[in-house]
Amino acid sequence: MRLIVCEHYDELSDRAAEIIAEVVKNKPDAILGLATGSTPIGAYQRLCEMNRKGEIDFSRITTFNLDEYYPISPENDQSYRYFMNVNLFDHINIDKSATHVPKGDAADPEAECRRYEAMLDRSAGIDIQLLGIGQNGHIGFNEPDRDLVTVTHVTSLTDSTIDANSRFFAKREDVPTKALTMGMASIAKAKTVLLLASGKSKREAVSRLLDETVTTDCPATLLKLHPDLILICDKDAMPE
Repeated sequence: MRLIVCEHYDELSDRAAEIIAEVVKNKPDAILGLATGSTPIGAYQRLCEMNRKGEIDFSRITTFNLDEYYPISPENDQSYRYFMNVNLFDHINIDKSATHVPKGDAADPEAECRRYEAMLDRSAGIDIQLLGIGQNGHIGFNEPDRDLVTVTHVTSLTDSTIDANSRFFAKREDVPTKALTMGMASIAKAKTVLLLASGKSKREAVSRLLDETVTTDCPATLLKLHPDLILICDKDAMPE
């Protein structure tokens, strides 16, 4: 694991964007794995700015997102497809047909998960997978459990994740209780994993990442087994 500790969130965002931009520059047809949530927004803003300045080109880039709520339509302003469009895709020169997010309005969610996993398998492989981390150590919507599903699957959200995500909705009852998510093995196939952690609420999860254990009680710890893991934290997220 390569650990990068930043003074604050802005520096974290800069470093993450620089790492992703380097992949794009070195491989113009790279495949990026992307994440939603508040943590990557700063990095996306930097990437948009780099693209506007002509420093990086997304015209041949393909993307796969980690997850999507279920059930939810892509037009819903709380869907992850909407999030990605508003925070990144609408502002860069990327072919929208090359941006993939699980379909949260699929009639058959299990079939949609199989379709998405097959797309991942048919691709040349994700070059860099951007991740955030949940307060309980979840990655994507892979929640702490005795057993974890390795591939893209339908999952139920825990109460703690629903509580954390309710700040984005008018009320808690509006938060979908299920999601479609890549599994930990799907995520681990990426050549490089870039994990971001910001804020004091992530200290416990980061502490688990930095100890010597691997457990499904904290799914993020499975990433310790990846041969090229980069963890970027701001000082607030680092254990005291």
